[in-house]
Amino acid sequence: MKRLRIAAGTVCAAMVAAAVVPGTAHAALVQASAACSLTLGTVTVQGDHKFQTITATSPVTAGQPVVRPKGLFPVDQVRLASSLGWEPDPPAAMISRGYVTIVNDLYSFSYAIDNSTGELDPGSYQKTKVGGGWIHQTYLEQSTFYGPNRTRTNTYALQGDVVTRWTVEGSAWRNKATYSGFSAVKTMVLISQTAGYDTFLANTRGGALYTIRIPVTGAPVVKKVRTSTWQTFETLIADRCGKQSTLLLGIDKDTRTAYLYAVSHANGTATVIKGLGKVGNQLVAPEDKTYFRYFAGSSEADDLLYGE
Repeated sequence: MKRLRIAAGTVCAAMVAAAVVPGTAHAALVQASAACSLTLGTVTVQGDHKFQTITATSPVTAGQPVVRPKGLFPVDQVRLASSLGWEPDPPAAMISRGYVTIVNDLYSFSYAIDNSTGELDPGSYQKTKVGGGWIHQTYLEQSTFYGPNRTRTNTYALQGDVVTRWTVEGSAWRNKATYSGFSAVKTMVLISQTAGYDTFLANTRGGALYTIRIPVTGAPVVKKVRTSTWQTFETLIADRCGKQSTLLLGIDKDTRTAYLYAVSHANGTATVIKGLGKVGNQLVAPEDKTYFRYFAGSSEADDLLYGE
């Protein structure tokens, strides 16, 4: 078991970090963020899927939410959701795949939406129990890297101070690895996928912001990005912005507010973070249970994350 320590740091260090803003990187980031958007997915209390596009305009724009399909999951029982990848399902549908935890159990699921009607194909919906013992996890994500020579799929969970990673091959979860020392982490979000590693951006209860690179082999590499002000967000959602930057959405469920940021290619405290503004109050609704990224999930989509 690998052990790392993440501490909150000092406000003084945060001020120094904020001052490190390379001019050319900042200009490129502002230009890239103007055209970027992400699709926020939600599992509602009613067990529905809801989708909403967030665009980095000035001010930030939140599109009208679309609720479909309805009644996928038991009412008020989903705790965690992984990103949901979609891909074409010929001849005329779109299939989506992901994971949710329902009370103590983890499930994989998939369903197809008819492109002409926008409705669920009832016969397409599948939900399969992966295993139990998921009542205490606070984060769940899966990362699939598509390369010219190999495809790598890993699933991650956070429980207490331990990040766990599995290698997923079909329905089999193998090569379980655990990394401890992450007790300060409040939540995290996947920002980078390469052949050799996945990288997460994590905020702490003390307000710090870190990158956590988890390589295919070896120990995680942790870098401090900021030391304060990030403690309010219970959920972080990220998508690629340009070639190497990240569009980041921070959601504070307690106050029902959300803020959008453009984040440059991560490089410790030299990382540029530009606040793009508050997302309207219509984004975080009382019926929202948990949030996830909705993305093009096929090998042809070129939707991999390159944030670090």
